[in-house]
Amino acid sequence: MSPSGSTTDANDPRVYFAAERTLLAWIRTGLTVIGLGFVIARFGVFLRIAAREGVVNDPPATSTALGVAFVVLGSLAIAVGVVQFARFARALPDDAVPRPYATSWPVWFAWLLTATGAVLAGYLLVRSQVL
Repeated sequence: MSPSGSTTDANDPRVYFAAERTLLAWIRTGLTVIGLGFVIARFGVFLRIAAREGVVNDPPATSTALGVAFVVLGSLAIAVGVVQFARFARALPDDAVPRPYATSWPVWFAWLLTATGAVLAGYLLVRSQVL
């Protein structure tokens, strides 16, 4: 501890846990943006059904394109967060990561979410026949 009573030691495990919480914040933000994108992409379908135009096979291209853009943006936010976390975690000394603790799990989970967002964007594009 420093004379002021706060710990500034780079070997403190709280530094790693703070970085992991930051990654989780990026994941939450990315998932929120992905969810918003999905809602926007499907909003055109809702509007056409609400207008009683009958059965809708394809949503308007504008809402689909905007929704896919949000899904891609959310996936990119998760990807950027995981890259930053992985770089930071690799730079920490061994004493800063509590034992036994799997540092690779948050990285793999975030990459899985990024890939899932990319698949969702592709699904929305194919389903809407915008390609």
